[in-house]
Amino acid sequence: MGIKIFCDIADLALIKKFYKKKIVNGFTTNPSLMRKAGAKDYKSYSKQLLRYCVKKPISFEVFADDYLTMISQGINISGWGKNVYVKVPVVNSRNQFMGKVIRELNSQNIKLNITAVYSAKQTEKILKIINKRTKVIISIFAGRAGDAGRDPIPEFKESIRLAKKYKNVEILWASVREPYNYLQAKQLGCHIITIPPSIIEKIEKFGKSFNQLTIETVKAFLVDSKKSKFKL
Repeated sequence: MGIKIFCDIADLALIKKFYKKKIVNGFTTNPSLMRKAGAKDYKSYSKQLLRYCVKKPISFEVFADDYLTMISQGINISGWGKNVYVKVPVVNSRNQFMGKVIRELNSQNIKLNITAVYSAKQTEKILKIINKRTKVIISIFAGRAGDAGRDPIPEFKESIRLAKKYKNVEILWASVREPYNYLQAKQLGCHIITIPPSIIEKIEKFGKSFNQLTIETVKAFLVDSKKSKFKL
């Protein structure tokens, strides 16, 4: 397909369902998704997910806000499985660049997913401190940038250009808003896109003509008008 699809979810039942789909190449989680899924104990819940996500890559995020604890959590998480990527935010809540954490974990050959990235300048800072051996994903949040009225496309183009020198680095399109984002990411040359389950199911139905879409739309309006018993 030219781009890998990762399912962005932490719900156990959905992990089991989407793991079986050939279109899904991996999974990403974050503390918010884990909370939404009802996780009470971070480690034990993650281990449950890993029982069903055996071979496909899956990212688990550190949730500390200081260097030392982030490093400790990262080392701990990396030991949960060979398919595990440790998710590290590019900065902490005080806007401090997490370069020390990234460099330390990367030097220990721990696979990383650097998250909450918005700019090519941040991508450049990350690339300057990593080796060219250990796998690193750089997750750029397109949807959230768009929500703020910022165009993320130039940031992706420059980040992809910068990362070309690193065969171990993949650029990921994060915070998808609509199925068309998949085509945008693919055209740009992103290596990965992480997508929620509902949008993955829409992508599986790609291929309808404009004429089909027109008929389906008109029929839907007609059905709703009849259900409402509208009269003039």
